[in-house]
Amino acid sequence: MDYRQIPAMFVADAPGLDFLNSVATPGDEEVDWISDGEGLLAWLEQARMMPPEAQAALRAQFASHEFDVVAGQARALREWFRRFVSENKGRPLAAADLVGLEPLNQLLGRDERYGEVVPGVDAALEFRESRRWKSPESLLMPIAQALAQLVCNEDFTQVKACEGPRCTLLFVDHTRGHARRWCSMAVCGNRAKVAAHRKRLKKPDDEDGD
Repeated sequence: MDYRQIPAMFVADAPGLDFLNSVATPGDEEVDWISDGEGLLAWLEQARMMPPEAQAALRAQFASHEFDVVAGQARALREWFRRFVSENKGRPLAAADLVGLEPLNQLLGRDERYGEVVPGVDAALEFRESRRWKSPESLLMPIAQALAQLVCNEDFTQVKACEGPRCTLLFVDHTRGHARRWCSMAVCGNRAKVAAHRKRLKKPDDEDGD
């Protein structure tokens, strides 16, 4: 299915996991929202990870095939980090896990970030971090930052996979009592309720006849 036919999904409660969820099966077919450069740019815009003016400046300087190359790098990053999450979710991260995060640290080391004092609320001043967007590879930097914030700020014991039979979405359970089971109650949660209701309505005679 073309990613342009459906908006990207942001249900993880953590931008780093939303990035992993940029490929999913919301219907009958898999959708990859970063299957090409245009998809990556659109996903970053929907995720609010990149200012529109920065996108416009990069589009004016570089050809579409250069963004396609970076989209391929983003997909490789996504699958590498998915393996890390799959291997470590459900337990707290520790200093020993830094070995497995070395590719992320290497990517973070290429970031062009800087700080500046800018106008704030009610005519006050505030310190704000910004980023220099010098090349298509810059598109990977806000993603790397989101992944770093995930491993440093979230409790990996509460990183979960949706219990929907065909669902591949991940999320951080921030609910009271940590009882969240579904990516969304409106999607997989509702499907589970319908299936359970049908099972309860099924007569014993029907079951014997199966």
